[in-house]
Amino acid sequence: MPSSPLHRPLLRWYAAHARDLPWRAVGRDPWGVLVSEVMLQQTPVDRVVPAWQAWLERWPAPAALAADSPGEAVRMWGRLGYPRRALRLHAAAVACVADFDGRVPSTYAELRTLPGVGDYTAAAVLAFAHGRRAVVLDTNVRRVLARVLDGQEYPRPSVTAPERAAAEAVLPDDDAMAAAWSVAVMELGALVCTAASPSCEACPVAPQCAWAAAGRPAYDGPARPVQRFAGTDRQVRGLLLSVLREAHDPVPKPELDAVWADAAQRERALDSLVADGLVDPLPDGLFSLPSGIPRAEVPDAG
Repeated sequence: MPSSPLHRPLLRWYAAHARDLPWRAVGRDPWGVLVSEVMLQQTPVDRVVPAWQAWLERWPAPAALAADSPGEAVRMWGRLGYPRRALRLHAAAVACVADFDGRVPSTYAELRTLPGVGDYTAAAVLAFAHGRRAVVLDTNVRRVLARVLDGQEYPRPSVTAPERAAAEAVLPDDDAMAAAWSVAVMELGALVCTAASPSCEACPVAPQCAWAAAGRPAYDGPARPVQRFAGTDRQVRGLLLSVLREAHDPVPKPELDAVWADAAQRERALDSLVADGLVDPLPDGLFSLPSGIPRAEVPDAG
């Protein structure tokens, strides 16, 4: 039996309202779950679904991706944003082949050895691929728990020890129920307990919600960052990568120069792409997507 009054109503709500997402219907394939979790970081679900389907069709297992070049992973990533994630997935696939006989590992400690796999991603794969009890704290989960348990509109900018302890305390003891709870809380945050327009009247746990009981007080913590895109180095990086993705041969520098008028910003963005391993500078002033990248150079992420 559920040990918290939150469990039963939320699990019933999820059973009736869960979205039919493809990575939830693949027999808990760990590779498909890992790909989905990396893609879903900072990218909306509706953009991820077709990209995920195309990725799994081309690379249905880690060995298939590991046998291809990291440049092809970046090309396939398209316009999902934050393309270093493509390099992380490629490096993780290489590690799965080299260290785990081509499989995605099934323990937290082993998952954390994969390049680019941090606490959240390891916990999510444990829960959603292996049906294991794990504290899964993404943006949606953190917001729901901050409201329901702490009476705060938003969580703190980064995970705190008390926040993790509270999430652990409300997590069901049973593995299968804990995994279901984790995805149900995440879904509630995505569909009902949203950041800007929460639908408290449709929330299955509104009667137990500390924030609702307190009259939905406004957030009074540290300022929440607001990201902009237009005119930033991120935009310039994306334009440069678009040229390279669409070209199947190395690109001369003038073709890259044409994408942005501000030469200083353009060179800074290009230098950062090279430093991140997303672009290879070649002889004669040519540039291409990467043909290979040392695993040690792939930046980690949560």
